Amino acid sequence: MTDEPARPGHQGPRPSTTEPRPTAQDATGPDGGPSADSPPKARHHCRTEEPLPGTTPSHSPLNPASRDGGRGRLRLPLTRVVLGALALAVFAAPFAAAWQYEAGRRTVSAQVPAPGREADARPRAEAARTAAAPVVLAYHDIAPRPRGRYTLTPERLDAQLSALAAAGYRTLSTAEFTEFLATGRTPAPRTVHLTFDDGTRGLWAYADPVLARHGMRAAAYLITGAVDTHRPYYLSWSEIGRMADSGRWDFQDHTHLAHRRAPVDGSGRPGSVLANRLWLPGERRLESAAEYRARVERDLDRSLGAFADHGLPRPRLFAYPYSETGGATNQSDGRTTVLRELLADRFTATLTNTTSRPLPAGPRAAAAGQVRRLEVLGSTTPGGLLRALADWTTLAPGDVPRPLRRPGQWRDANGGPAGTAALTGAGPETGTYASAAHLPLATAGWRTYRVAATADRLRGTGTGVSVEVGHGSLEPCVITLGANGLRVTQRRDGARPVVTVRRLDPARQHRLAVEVSPRAVRITVDGEVSLKVRVRDGARPARTDGGLALAVRNDAPDTAWPRFTSLRVSP
Repeated sequence: MTDEPARPGHQGPRPSTTEPRPTAQDATGPDGGPSADSPPKARHHCRTEEPLPGTTPSHSPLNPASRDGGRGRLRLPLTRVVLGALALAVFAAPFAAAWQYEAGRRTVSAQVPAPGREADARPRAEAARTAAAPVVLAYHDIAPRPRGRYTLTPERLDAQLSALAAAGYRTLSTAEFTEFLATGRTPAPRTVHLTFDDGTRGLWAYADPVLARHGMRAAAYLITGAVDTHRPYYLSWSEIGRMADSGRWDFQDHTHLAHRRAPVDGSGRPGSVLANRLWLPGERRLESAAEYRARVERDLDRSLGAFADHGLPRPRLFAYPYSETGGATNQSDGRTTVLRELLADRFTATLTNTTSRPLPAGPRAAAAGQVRRLEVLGSTTPGGLLRALADWTTLAPGDVPRPLRRPGQWRDANGGPAGTAALTGAGPETGTYASAAHLPLATAGWRTYRVAATADRLRGTGTGVSVEVGHGSLEPCVITLGANGLRVTQRRDGARPVVTVRRLDPARQHRLAVEVSPRAVRITVDGEVSLKVRVRDGARPARTDGGLALAVRNDAPDTAWPRFTSLRVSP
């Protein structure tokens, strides 16, 4: 469909023989050709002659021949009807054209040019030493007057993309991103995958011109049942077609009509209809497991069918509504096992903004079939976006050899800043335990590395320190040191942990050396006590990959907290 439909030509009825012929001026349009509003010439015209003096014309009503059969009386009303119809058609033509134009405007909205900005004068970043895994950025709507925290102005989006370009980032298509998940190879050292959820019209009207200006790509995640509805909020299929034709966009799945909440128990408590069984008020019961499965399958398959019906490639990625992936549900196992199975049957991977463990793009996420995204809000400044990306950018074990000297790189259990004070002697403000992980997203792919640590202020059995390797994996290994002993805990997904204990010569200070590999963890204390624990047979490396976390414990009141005095990491 074009932005402005062609104005339809007008054809009136054939003129009566009693009407005068159209003149050359009447039949000429603005360009000198026939006017579209002019009636066509009649094929035949009655020949008339001037009457002779003293005679009565044959068509005069005074002529008796003109009255026979009443034909003369009928000719005048018929002429009036024809003229009325012609006038009505001429009057209605502009309104019909305007209606067609307005319908086209509703189907394909006008685009707003990208904000005018001076060229970014900041120097381009030097190429990264090693290729980092892509970071997936999660956007929602773009609009000039945001009504919520998830909407960015076009100016803010433009500034963010300018900052990404200046920092040396390249955007990936979905095909390139899924290729990375399969092979671990990226086409550039620094890459991001831009994703926009829900399929709002702002992507076409505001985001697309900004992408075009920067030569970048993005993926739109469609609620296919909402397309062409609630205009002008959601995209139309015509707009989606134009976006696809631009080469800047590809389109992925965000359900058909399951992006909503509904009662999931008799009290009316709302929950995601995709993750939960629905409450059936007429029957005063929950959906059965079979009913839930059939409903979700129908929704997913209808969404895939909508892509096919509109000539779009089958989507390879799925974004969870509300990012509800690991929270409690009303399923029989309290989890989303069935949903994950249905999604794995249809998509290469799923995307979410919240996960129970660090799952940045990489081998660990590929093995889980689930990738965590970095959410971008309307309040996210360009500088704030770059700082957040630093937390996600892949590090090698040798990139930060002395992590305790970088207090800004330590994170608490919720991903917030933790610092190192509690680990180096100050202890927490409250409680008897403190822990922190070193950039858990950036180190999620660590597979082979060494750790050397020294801890002191160890007393009896009431104090201790721990080093966790393979942090965030399904099978991490936790090494705990007390004044008198060593305890190694191998956590195993779906199985009871394996605990190994060794006695140590009592001392207030111990030195720990750890060698991590995909098959085993070798532990040495004070250069004397050595222990090797093997990774479970058949466990894939992606199940054990991960960086390190530290913890301190003090159950003895009014005593100094144990502390780490040194920490070194090497390949």
